Amino acid sequence: MGKNIVVFSTVLVFLFSTSYATPGIGTFYTTYTPSACYGGKQEGVFIAAASDQLWNNGQVCGKMFRVKCTGARNAVPHPCTGKSVIVRIVDHCPNGCASTIDLSREAFAQIANPVAGIINIDYTP
Repeated sequence: MGKNIVVFSTVLVFLFSTSYATPGIGTFYTTYTPSACYGGKQEGVFIAAASDQLWNNGQVCGKMFRVKCTGARNAVPHPCTGKSVIVRIVDHCPNGCASTIDLSREAFAQIANPVAGIINIDYTP
């Protein structure tokens, strides 16, 4: 009985520790200040801008997201590095933004070849 509870508990921990990722589109930008969340204050280089889909009137400012490349959106073959990156939302990607999360160039380069410019991503808060 005790062994079954341990196995069941381990399975539950595994299931609930694996957050469900949301699919989206990732791009990158290179001018980091001023930002919609922090004005002229520099917030490092592992940062991102949120699309209208995530922005929620600035409620997402300062939130951290784990982002992983899941595939190409253009002719650049195999852009993904296999890594993920954690970024802080510091800005708003304006209307017409081509992505869900617009990463800093440094963050984008962690997960994909910057030559790609645009990729499919999964992200979790």
